[in-house]
Amino acid sequence: MAEVLSASVDVAAIRARFSSLRQGFAFFDAPGGTQVPDEVGDAMARALREASANLGAGYATSMRVAKILEEAEGKAARFLGCEPGEVIFGPNMTTLNFALSRTAARAFSPGDEILVSCLDHDAGVAPWLEIAHDRDLVVRHVELHDDTTLDFGDLERKLGPRTKVVAFAWASNAVGTVTDARRVCDLAHRAGALAWVDAVHYAAHEPIDVRAIGADVLICSPYKFCGPHLGMAFGRTEVIERWRPYKARPAPTSPLGRRFETGTLPYELLAGFNATIDYLDSIGGFAAIIPYERGLGQRFLDGLSGAVTVYGRPGMDGRVPTFLVNVAGVAAADVAARLADAQIGVWAHDSWYSLGLYQRLGYRDKSVRIGFVHYNSTDEVDRLTEALNGMRPA
Repeated sequence: MAEVLSASVDVAAIRARFSSLRQGFAFFDAPGGTQVPDEVGDAMARALREASANLGAGYATSMRVAKILEEAEGKAARFLGCEPGEVIFGPNMTTLNFALSRTAARAFSPGDEILVSCLDHDAGVAPWLEIAHDRDLVVRHVELHDDTTLDFGDLERKLGPRTKVVAFAWASNAVGTVTDARRVCDLAHRAGALAWVDAVHYAAHEPIDVRAIGADVLICSPYKFCGPHLGMAFGRTEVIERWRPYKARPAPTSPLGRRFETGTLPYELLAGFNATIDYLDSIGGFAAIIPYERGLGQRFLDGLSGAVTVYGRPGMDGRVPTFLVNVAGVAAADVAARLADAQIGVWAHDSWYSLGLYQRLGYRDKSVRIGFVHYNSTDEVDRLTEALNGMRPA
């Protein structure tokens, strides 16, 4: 297994690019945010030193800002599979989702419906609940099968003439389950609804092509794939060109995506994003990342004892390498604390912000979330499984 894993990426060379990985602490908290390679921080610092300005002036620092933004739009478009003018930046996914959902809902009428998934992070649900409260709309939840996959039969039953949006998570931030995005988008469009994708967790592990799945809106977060804290969205031209944005009146309305960006953008973060895309390209992109991460996930599953319960999908099929677990007889908070003492970083939480999923998993109180990314090593995975298997009630 180790030889197969190391063939897809040079993990030692990758880890050498992260100062945070040099102290021996094993970070398995990537679902909450990844570590950042040094070159990303260097790019951000350089932008603050050399491009501390705003758009539109005729001097060098302003021109550098314009170049950073144009580069970021181009790299985001390549990452998402869209045109640069369809890219929208914001402070984070949640803020973007609140802003764009309210923009879309300007054209909705009382009684119109939004469908969300029980697999979703609440950042993909709460914006619709809030606008539904304000505008007398209806939010309906699409159910899950016992294995945490989306119940497409329930989705088809709930689609109707009043459905305006089908919003869903492409991959669960809690249990890693992947949803067939193309199938959801096709069903949404067949009903005349928008297909609205939360790709925050998916974007860290799999390539995105918004055209291939037929998304109308898709939002993700670069800090989940070794970038700075930032939100990034795609809006299909034919959809967002009809929307009236919330914006200051003199602000630019071209390119199209910029009309939905409020205030001054964080240009230093965009410089860091540009360096993030360069970093991912330099290690072979998802062609290298996917087999390596999947190998880590399978190694983890193969090494667990029967005392460790894994929730959600069995094996690596239909999931990304994110796992929710509990250890028999040991409270999740205690598991996380013991692992932290062993220089292993995981979290314990109750709902993981997936309120529709939480009640279906069957554990009491809390669980432990473990997420692998391409900078994790096989030795770290083995340390983790050994620590989990060796835990005993206090």
